[in-house]
Amino acid sequence: MHNVHVITHPLVQHKLTLMRRKDASTNSFRRLLGELSTLMAYEVTRDMPLQDIEIETPLETMTAKVIDGKKLVLVSILRAGNGFLDGMLNVVPGARVGHIGLYRDPQTLQPVEYYFKMPSGMHERDVIVVDPMLATGNSAAAAVQRIRDMRPRSLKFVCLLAAPEGIATMQQAHPEVPIYTAAIDRELDAHGYILPGLGDAGDRIFGTK
Repeated sequence: MHNVHVITHPLVQHKLTLMRRKDASTNSFRRLLGELSTLMAYEVTRDMPLQDIEIETPLETMTAKVIDGKKLVLVSILRAGNGFLDGMLNVVPGARVGHIGLYRDPQTLQPVEYYFKMPSGMHERDVIVVDPMLATGNSAAAAVQRIRDMRPRSLKFVCLLAAPEGIATMQQAHPEVPIYTAAIDRELDAHGYILPGLGDAGDRIFGTK
């Protein structure tokens, strides 16, 4: 699939398998998601721009490379996207954070927006949108469109699991936005859940079911 990156690192795949197990506790699911998102962040930020600064080592002055973390925005699609944030922020603690609240109408499976808050100066920033599940793709596509309207410098979408249907929806709406995921599962069921999947990520993160 064009512009889809599956992160196959053994540690990512191992932790994903542990998260899929139905007997994984809320505590272990949340911890594993944090660890996995940290690992995925290394791949997602691989092409972040660097700049040269002058520093003093214990022995001499030198020119060295750093990232400008303040130019990065992590955007969480509420509520499950918040499970990704801590792990990503472990890698880039200076990143700004935006939130977009969307829920899926159970009848139409279409997204309904109820909250939107972003940092200022988005046109100067690189944006990574995070949501554990790319199922129908409707919420992801709507969120990406809202952010694209703010004309960020670059835009990526990161999820834990993706369904072929969700990837198709995203690529039809936003073919230029790269998708990063740990796995592409088989299909969606009649209710829009990913199969074999791992259940409802939000419920498993927050223990609400």
